[in-house]
Amino acid sequence: MIEVQHVHKSYGSLHVLKDITLSIDDSKVVSIVGPSGAGKSTLLHLMGTLDRADKGSILIQGTDISRLSDNQLSDFRNHHIGFVFQFHHLLPEFTAAENVALPAMIAGLPKKEALVRATELLDFLHLKERITHKPSELSGGEQQRVAVARALINKPEIILADEPSGNLDTDNARKLHQLFFELRDQFKQTFVIVTHNEELAALSDCKIQLQDGRLIHS
Repeated sequence: MIEVQHVHKSYGSLHVLKDITLSIDDSKVVSIVGPSGAGKSTLLHLMGTLDRADKGSILIQGTDISRLSDNQLSDFRNHHIGFVFQFHHLLPEFTAAENVALPAMIAGLPKKEALVRATELLDFLHLKERITHKPSELSGGEQQRVAVARALINKPEIILADEPSGNLDTDNARKLHQLFFELRDQFKQTFVIVTHNEELAALSDCKIQLQDGRLIHS
C-alpha cells in the first residue's frame, strides 16, 4: 500500500528526516511514535502529499507521488487519502453534514448526493441526532467523529491522523481509537496515526518508532 524509500527532508539547515525506508500494508492500523521533534508529523505529511521529500520516493498503491504535478497531487489526495487532525478543522458556519460533505463536493459529487452520503456516515458514527448541528454545538468527541466522517466521505484507501485523540479526555480517546479498528475491519482501510498515546500504540498492528529523524523500530 505505502512504500517509503530512502526519504530525506530538511527545512533550511534542519535535517528532519534522514534516510527513512519502510512499508505499510493494506488494512492495518499503524502508529508512528517518538519524542517531539523526531519527525513524526513531517513523515505523515509527506505520505499525505501535503509536502514533498527532498530525496527518495514514496509510492502509494504503486504510484510514485514525487512524479505528480501539484494539480495531480491534489486530485490524488482527494480521492485516495483522508485526514484527521488534532484540532478537527471543522468550518464553524456549516452543519456537521455540510462539513462532512465538502470533500465529496470538491471531488465533483452533486451537493444533494454528497449530503445523503454525509448523513449516512454520520448515522453510522452514531451522530444521527447531530446532523444539523454546527461545531460549536458539539462536544469534543462529537466534533472528532465528524472529522472522521469527513475523512471517510470519498472512500479513501488510506486515513492519516495526526494526534487525533490529543484533545480528548480518556473515555472519548478510547472510543475514537476503537472506532479506527472498527473502520479497518468493516471498510478494510489503512490507518496511519501519529500519536503519543501509549495505549493506542500498543493496540496497533504495527508501530513505527522515530528518533532524531531516523527510523529505530518498525
